[in-house]
Amino acid sequence: MYEISYRAGATDGNAGQEWVIFEGCELGNTGEQRERQGARSITKPEPGIIMKKVFHFESSRERYQCDAAILWCFDNRFDLAFRKFLKRIGVNNSDPIKIAGGAKCMATPELETEREFALEQIRKSMNLHGTRRVILMVHSDCGAYGGLAGGFGGNVQAEAAHHQRELALAAVNLLKAIPGIEVQGYFVDFEGIWDAQIANSQPGKQDSAA
Repeated sequence: MYEISYRAGATDGNAGQEWVIFEGCELGNTGEQRERQGARSITKPEPGIIMKKVFHFESSRERYQCDAAILWCFDNRFDLAFRKFLKRIGVNNSDPIKIAGGAKCMATPELETEREFALEQIRKSMNLHGTRRVILMVHSDCGAYGGLAGGFGGNVQAEAAHHQRELALAAVNLLKAIPGIEVQGYFVDFEGIWDAQIANSQPGKQDSAA
């Protein structure tokens, strides 16, 4: 293990100089020093950039085929359960798109720009990682809907029915924008995860947004 600290001064005259990094030290760019075992070269940052390595972890460099782009809410209470569920259904490599309300932005966004943002992220996932499936998620007691108490008067059945309609509408709007994409929708509450039964909904079978 070693620590590398980069600090470039505005007046040092060495911006862009290639450095050679050895375990535990920084040395100049000479042929003799390059022969030292374990050396690797970097480009010194531009003046004013300060970085310090604070954690070492070797991530995979391999590009991946995305199993699904996930449009879900950033409420952390449901993160662990939903990630476990995704793994169970075979979604190991995903492109998560977290936004307040999850699929709400595709069904009934407060601003149309929210839907456009989510659609653009999905298109980028398709272009970069070959994504062919989108999973939509909404959850109980979501602040974007006013919460269980504020939005539905504490009625869990009314909340679940509403969110099922939201997921169906989100699927219709998504398919209108990106025809042919596979769509699944799930409602997550404090007891588990529920399939909204909207896979591959087609425009015309559900009421779409005005």
